[in-house]
Amino acid sequence: MKLLAGLNHRNAPVELREKVAMAAEDLPAALRALRAWPHVTEAVILSTCNRVELLVSYATEAPDLAAFFLARFPASAPQLRAYLYQYRDEEAVRHLFRVASSLDSMVVGEPQILGQVKEAFAAARAAGTVGRELEALLQSTFAIAKRVRSETAIAASSVSIASVAVDLALKIFGSLGGKRVLLVGAGKMGELAARHLLAHGASSISVSNRTLARAERLAQGFGGRVVPYGELLAQADHADIVITSTGSHGFIFHREDGAQLLQRRRGRPMFFIDIAVPRDVDPEMNRVDGVFLYDIDDLQKVADANMLDRSREAAGAERLVEAGVEQFSRRTQMVDAVPTLLALQGSVEAIRQTELRRAAPRLQGLTAAEREAVEALTRGMASKFLHAPIQAFRAAAQAGDEDRLTSLRSTFNLPERTPAETPGGVSEAPDAESARVLSVPVERR
Repeated sequence: MKLLAGLNHRNAPVELREKVAMAAEDLPAALRALRAWPHVTEAVILSTCNRVELLVSYATEAPDLAAFFLARFPASAPQLRAYLYQYRDEEAVRHLFRVASSLDSMVVGEPQILGQVKEAFAAARAAGTVGRELEALLQSTFAIAKRVRSETAIAASSVSIASVAVDLALKIFGSLGGKRVLLVGAGKMGELAARHLLAHGASSISVSNRTLARAERLAQGFGGRVVPYGELLAQADHADIVITSTGSHGFIFHREDGAQLLQRRRGRPMFFIDIAVPRDVDPEMNRVDGVFLYDIDDLQKVADANMLDRSREAAGAERLVEAGVEQFSRRTQMVDAVPTLLALQGSVEAIRQTELRRAAPRLQGLTAAEREAVEALTRGMASKFLHAPIQAFRAAAQAGDEDRLTSLRSTFNLPERTPAETPGGVSEAPDAESARVLSVPVERR
């Protein structure tokens, strides 16, 4: 059985999330402490800037994960009690699938979360806190997240201002290879847009700022050069893409400036990304042939439209998640029936062997071939007898019909299901015989 507890960006303020976040170097000790918590058999911890979640498996009694949080972060106890959520079994599976598929992210479709879940799984493996149950769950989680990525367009459209700027630049120029960028001002969003452009192929960057020291620091960070602010208009024509993000109270670039820049560029297009508020670039610049101007509102409209597209795609992703949850639940229920089915097989085999021993004195005169024929006959009879009850057990397990399973166990005088445990408390993976009984694939670590 599985339990997930935690808090995230949807229900808890950043002031609380940063207090309970666990650094990578702290995870091994935290994982071992969680694995040692009463009733916990396996443990994984996912800690990012947007969420801290504990995922555990247990055999019979559910562990008190809220108490684990409170013991580890006593100073935050009052807030933790108010914000912690918990999901059990199927709900825990559904939540984890949605998280890894970025359906529960601040920005739906963002790619980082799947990598973070994989890192959390790797850390738990390294700490020795993952066994059969969570191994199977996490592998299914990665498979569902991969399907969401490949079968929907949930991540196809850019939804950040910086990414939208890159997309628009690619539409204008076709390729950013060899394109030069001029960053005017020291705004964080403008700097991020410039970094995105460089990451997508832009060849160089120049920086201009009223404060020369600030321009030099930025240029050094980009491996670029400084354009003195007083020479901005004289040198701007060297840039294919101009990003403006200043605190100026008036336009830096006017329509007539755009005409002169295009003339010096012999008609080669220029792309202005005006992220400043108030705006740095005269909107009339858009009337100059060859100049493409987008201000912060234009970029936001594109981002919002793309987010709407992602929301539509999210509906398809949710259907994939639901199908995955149902499939995982059926598979888990089937595997849970293994001990009962093996007990049934063992019981029938014990009866067969007992009867063969009783008949041994009467079979002494048989040849080896005749003995083998008797052996084959009795095995065949046992197999035919087992066929119907095994099918009944499989159907009940697949349907999750616990009442029917209980009735069948009682009919055949079989023990209640008890999960097999290793000496360390971690469930063993089902063996080949178990898989044969269930006609399901064997899980391999």
